[in-house]
Amino acid sequence: MEDNILNPKIVANEIVKEEEDFRHLNNPADGIKPITKKYLGVPTHVDKIGNKFYFTDGDAKVEIVVVNIEIIRVRLAPHGVFLPDFSYAVPELKHKHVPVELIENDTEFIVSTGKVNCHIRKADFFISFSDSNNVVTSSDAKAMHWEENTKFGGYYVFSTKECHADENFFGLGDKPTELNLRGKRLTNWNTDAYSFGWNQDPLYRSIPFYISVNEGIAHGIFFDNTFKAYFDFGSEDKTKTSFWADGGELQYYYIHGPHMMDVVKSYHILTGTHPMPPIWALGYHQCRWSYYPEAKLRAVAKGFRANKIPCDALYLDIDYMDGYRCFTWNRKYFPEPKKMIQELAADGFKTVVIIDPGIRVDDNYPVFKEGKQNNYFCRRSDDYFMEGHVWPGRCQFPDFTNPEVREWWGGLFDELVEMGVAGVWNDMNEPAVFGSGTFPDDVRHQYDGYRGSHRKAHNVYGMQMVRATYEGLRNIRKNKRPFTITRAGYSGLQRYASVWTGDNVASWEHLKLGNIQCQRLSMSGIPFCGTDIGGFSGEPDGELFTRWIQAGAFSPFMRAHSAGDTKEREPWSFGEPYTTINRKFIELRYRLLPYLYSTFWEHHRYGFPILRPVVMQEQHVLKNHFRQDEFTYGDKILICPVLEPGQKSRMVYLPHGNWYNFWTQEVVTGGEEVNVPTPLETIPVFIKAGSVIPEYPVMQYTGEFAIEEVKLNVYYSDYEANSFFFEDHGESFAYEQDIYSEKKFVVNGDERSLHIQQSMEGLYTPRYDNYHFNVIGLPFTPSKITVDSKEVTDFSVSDEKVLEFKFSKTFKTIQIHK
Repeated sequence: MEDNILNPKIVANEIVKEEEDFRHLNNPADGIKPITKKYLGVPTHVDKIGNKFYFTDGDAKVEIVVVNIEIIRVRLAPHGVFLPDFSYAVPELKHKHVPVELIENDTEFIVSTGKVNCHIRKADFFISFSDSNNVVTSSDAKAMHWEENTKFGGYYVFSTKECHADENFFGLGDKPTELNLRGKRLTNWNTDAYSFGWNQDPLYRSIPFYISVNEGIAHGIFFDNTFKAYFDFGSEDKTKTSFWADGGELQYYYIHGPHMMDVVKSYHILTGTHPMPPIWALGYHQCRWSYYPEAKLRAVAKGFRANKIPCDALYLDIDYMDGYRCFTWNRKYFPEPKKMIQELAADGFKTVVIIDPGIRVDDNYPVFKEGKQNNYFCRRSDDYFMEGHVWPGRCQFPDFTNPEVREWWGGLFDELVEMGVAGVWNDMNEPAVFGSGTFPDDVRHQYDGYRGSHRKAHNVYGMQMVRATYEGLRNIRKNKRPFTITRAGYSGLQRYASVWTGDNVASWEHLKLGNIQCQRLSMSGIPFCGTDIGGFSGEPDGELFTRWIQAGAFSPFMRAHSAGDTKEREPWSFGEPYTTINRKFIELRYRLLPYLYSTFWEHHRYGFPILRPVVMQEQHVLKNHFRQDEFTYGDKILICPVLEPGQKSRMVYLPHGNWYNFWTQEVVTGGEEVNVPTPLETIPVFIKAGSVIPEYPVMQYTGEFAIEEVKLNVYYSDYEANSFFFEDHGESFAYEQDIYSEKKFVVNGDERSLHIQQSMEGLYTPRYDNYHFNVIGLPFTPSKITVDSKEVTDFSVSDEKVLEFKFSKTFKTIQIHK
């Protein structure tokens, strides 16, 4: 098995040309010395410099870096010289000062933080990790090894670890396969994958981060290598898992749990969290390739308002441009774009435009002329500019790994922003090129001063493009939060953009895939994600589109999008009863907007994923490692989309504890599957007992009118439970200066009373004065209510389980007594 899994021919089996290159390299008849694997030898020496430990076998070196008590980085230098310590994923390695102990005995060296132990075995340089109870969580099956790359220089680098019988794996970004990756072999190489299918790999993003769960203990591996990389989760040999790359450095972070949530939070310590989006970005978005001319876009806007279906954003795809030239307008289709954008804004619509990286070769085109004069475009090894054909025709491409180019690109958005454009959608940035697929390997990149070929820069190209976009918009709009979307990216892209799962298909299979992909993206560190609702290509019927809207109402990013050769794809396009049901779920999203926004704050501030698969709730239950339909939005609302046509009911697993059916308010005991009716007008939605779910009045767009009262839905619990409610200005960066309100509710009850306490931090004061307090599931009819020790007499009990009353926002403690 070992020879197969580590043979470069097998590693590159997706691409015939690379297979041929490898055969050439290994064929002695060609007069080239065959490549041989080289393994670490016996560690003979160790040096300590601060929190860094250097082990050597006399030639190769291994660096062990203690980042904090849960994170340890491992780096290999095959001949003792490390590459410069630079990463787009980890912009600043923030070391925490923690006591670290180096222990040596007859068989091993141990670097210990007290919570994690890194073992270096003296006999063979195997590296393993254990927890404070000395339970081994990760261990090498082979010593780290490498092979010389005689074609490009550098090394192919490999790591192989033991894979246990019940060990399962999760993460790795947007892979269109089962949520559990056990038994899969996958590739990271950003690829334009139009109408991709189940198990098609690779796709648009490269996220080399996965989570392992074995015997109830979780740890993560983040393989920070931007070259084409591979992961084998017990596919070739069920006793081994491996990761390797076509170049660069063998550098990975071991991230200890023991819970999956701990692993994801620590991963965000390394790579950052998503900044708070403008609150309108959490509304409903409508897109098509393409809405043109202007009359068509206005008709769509009018349709939303006439049908009273909330919508915050309309999109312009490539046809708004003059000959697909970025930063231009087709004046035939859009004669007065600024006036149009302003009038749409007056009716509550934000305008989002697409921008691609390909710049048309045209000396009369100012963007091309300026880029050419300043040498901003990518060059090949012979110093000619790299050219390829995309939508505008013959194009050249900015080198977004050059900080000067990023600054220039960001400044190009000035005119669009001045016109009123609110968001930017970056597409085709894998980078995609017609015919060849992407750039040739020999294209050179500045790479922020750490120069390299496209083999090194390919997977970060799209991320650096959207970084330039985000930073440019932030500089231009000053204190307004940018809204950006990217199709391609690498670990850390969440600092700059939201994502969608790409050019999917209008099929039930793709509804299932999208449900899994969004969960996987969220647990892989990319929280602001969604799908093309309804499918990009193909034709959904009314049932499929409506079920997709229902699922999309609980996606962090909710956007319908379709290709131009398909039928109309607006929420009213399928007639009744679909229009009414679609309206109901889009309205539900707007009602729940304060909860969704608060969950985003929990991600931004604390590093929590937004969507959480059931396995993240109960990783100790082995069956949950194979559940992939149910998930929670935050930790309070559980959703199980309907993923089959004509489905009148479906089985739903609820984690342990009590849950309320959102539609019927029935209390269900968790820890088992329940059969839930699923008529077309509903999907299974459950609220965790003890939750406080804030609710806004329905609006046609965010900020349509001033909120006078917020509804607080409290779900009774006989055990203590916490909830957050976050508010701020919704569009500025004032929250970075503590201008926000974070309310924490603690709910606890028994058979005779219910207690609710509130604490608050932050300097923001909402403009409304009143709360509408709605208590659900009381096991008694109350006879007394006190708020801050003052009795309330003005309340109503609609039945023996639901109580409603109103009060001022100044409350701290509420008590409801039988």
